[in-house]
Amino acid sequence: MFQRLPEADAAARVAFTLDGQPVEARVGDSVAAALLAAGRSTCRTTPVSGAARGPFCLMGTCFECLVTIDGLGNRQGCQVLVRDGMKVETQQGKREVGR
Repeated sequence: MFQRLPEADAAARVAFTLDGQPVEARVGDSVAAALLAAGRSTCRTTPVSGAARGPFCLMGTCFECLVTIDGLGNRQGCQVLVRDGMKVETQQGKREVGR
């Protein structure tokens, strides 16, 4: 469903990790867009049922793209630009209180 425009393939790249695995993204991508471009359709599970959730609105309204970024949970992936060396983790259920 999410596809890149072919003429923009030469854009500068940044490297980050997603759940410990190396991933590349384009400079200027949001974390949510980078996850979608990498083939990841989910980025968290719900606290109550454990259902998988993923980016939906991509403009900060729905809160479905919550991830843990550099150890800080409940970050909206669509509102944070990916940067070199960033550590992104899938958020499982609710965020721990101490984080």
